[in-house]
Amino acid sequence: MQNKLSLLALGLFMACNSSQTTVTESQENKPIADPAKTYAATITESELREHLFTYASDDFEGRETGKEGQKKAVNYLKEQYQQMQIPAAQADGNYFQEVPLEITKLPEGSVSSGAQTYTMGKDFITFSSAEINADQLVYAGYGIEDTNYSDFESLDVAGKVVLIKAGEPMAEDKTYRVSGTMQPSEWGKMSEGLAKKSEVLTAKGAKAILFYDPQNYSRFKRSFDYMSRNNAGRMGLKQEDENAALIVISKDMANSLYPEIPENNKAKVLDRPVTINLKSENEQISSENVVAFIKGSEKPGEYIVISSHLDHIGVNDDGKINNGADDDGSGTVAMLEIAEAFKAAAKAGNGPKRSLVFLHVTGEEKGLLGSQYYTDFDPIFPLANTVANLNIDMIGRIDPKRDGDRNYIYLIGSDKLSTDLHQLSEAVNDKYSQMELDYTYNDENDPNRFYYRSDHYNFAKNNIPIIFYFNGTHADYHRHTDTPDKINYDLLKNRAQLVFYTAWELANREQRITVDKAAK
Repeated sequence: MQNKLSLLALGLFMACNSSQTTVTESQENKPIADPAKTYAATITESELREHLFTYASDDFEGRETGKEGQKKAVNYLKEQYQQMQIPAAQADGNYFQEVPLEITKLPEGSVSSGAQTYTMGKDFITFSSAEINADQLVYAGYGIEDTNYSDFESLDVAGKVVLIKAGEPMAEDKTYRVSGTMQPSEWGKMSEGLAKKSEVLTAKGAKAILFYDPQNYSRFKRSFDYMSRNNAGRMGLKQEDENAALIVISKDMANSLYPEIPENNKAKVLDRPVTINLKSENEQISSENVVAFIKGSEKPGEYIVISSHLDHIGVNDDGKINNGADDDGSGTVAMLEIAEAFKAAAKAGNGPKRSLVFLHVTGEEKGLLGSQYYTDFDPIFPLANTVANLNIDMIGRIDPKRDGDRNYIYLIGSDKLSTDLHQLSEAVNDKYSQMELDYTYNDENDPNRFYYRSDHYNFAKNNIPIIFYFNGTHADYHRHTDTPDKINYDLLKNRAQLVFYTAWELANREQRITVDKAAK
C-alpha cells in the first residue's frame, strides 16, 4: 500500500487539475436535444475514482462519527461544494448542520419491587437513567394504540411505570387484530414495534417502560454485555425532552412482577410498588451533516433530497482502518458528481425546476442519527414540501450472489408510498440506463430488513416517497478490506447516472409525484 500522505496529496492534486467532462460556455443557454443525457455525461469514472481514493484513504481514519477522521470528511465535502460554487442549504451560509449527539454510558443501580431487588445485567437490561418511586405498576398489555386496537382505553399511564410485552394480539380466526389479516403489523416486529410502543408511552407521559420480550432478551443482553466488557456506551441524539426510561426485563423478572403476563393481555393496574434507581454519566459528541443546495428555477419551494451517509465505523482495536469505500464512500462521491451535473445544468439555464438538496448525513452507522435529526428535529426545508428522497448507500460493488450478472441495482422502497414514483423510476431506467432493477430486498418479508436500515427510512416514516439504491453486501462489508481499489467504477458511474436521471425527472416534471399509500 502506498504511503497514505502521498495518496492524499496525489488525490487532492488530481481533483484540482483533472480535465473534467463539462458543458462548455459556448453551450450555455442554447437548446439541448436531451439535456438529461448531456449533463449525466459529466458523471465520469475518473472523477469518481479521484474522489474516492481520497475520501476512503487511510488519512480519513474510517470516518467514525465524532472522531477526527469524520471531521476531515465533512471538510472535504464542504471544499468540494465550494469549488463547484454550490451554496450551503442553511440561510447563514454554513454547510454544516450541527447534530447534537451523546454517548449514553451504562448506568449503575437497581430496580426493586417490595422486598425484591432486581440486578442489572441479570434480571434486566437498560441503557437509561431514571430515579422513580411509584406506588403502583400499570400493566398495558402489548402497549399498542392503533385504529383497530388499543390497550389504553380508560387507562391512565401519565407519570407511571408501565409494564408491556412484545408482539401483538390475534383474533380467534388467527388473523392479527391490528392489520385484520394473516400478516403481522409493524407493532409486532422487534425493532419497529418497540420504537412505536415507546413513542406512544412517552407521548402519554409514562416515566418508565418495563418491556417483556422473552424471544429477544438474549439479543439485548449480548449488546449490554459487550458494552460492559469494553466500558463502551451507546451513541444517540441528545434529547432535551424526557423520554420514558426503557428497561428490558427477563422472564424471571416478568413472572415475579406479574405471573399472568404470558397469557393475559388485558390492561390493569397492579397493586405493587416499583422503585427505579439508575444513574449514568453521558459523554457529549460533536458531529454534523453537510447540506448543499441548488435552488429551483420554477418551483423553488419544492425539494428533492438526495442523501448518503458520510460516516463509517472507524478503526479496529488492532489498528486496522475501516476505509468504507463502498459503505458509503461510493454513495458520497456519487452525490458529488450528481451535484456537479445539476450545477452544470443550472449554469446553462436548464433547470432544475424544483430545488435539489444534497444531504450528507452523519451517524448512520450509529443508528441513522443524522437523518433522524434532519427529519425529526431540524428540517432545513419543510418536510411537507419535500417531494422525494433518493438515498444512496453502497453502489460500487457486486453482490456475490450476482457474480457474472453485473448490470443491476437493488431498489428498495420505490413502491412503498407512491405508485407515481415507482412508475417514474421504471420509465427513467427504460429510457436511459436499461439496468436490471432488482426488487429482491423490497419484499415485506425480507429478513434483512434493509428498508429500515438506511437513512431513507427517516423520510419514509414521515410519508415522503423514497428510493434506496443498494448493491447488496459482500465479504468486505464492515471490514478493513472495504477499500477503493475494489470498487467497480464503471458500475458506480452507471448507477450514479441512474440516480441523476431519476432526480432530473422528479425535479423537472410538471406535476409533483403523489403519495397514494400510507407510511408504515
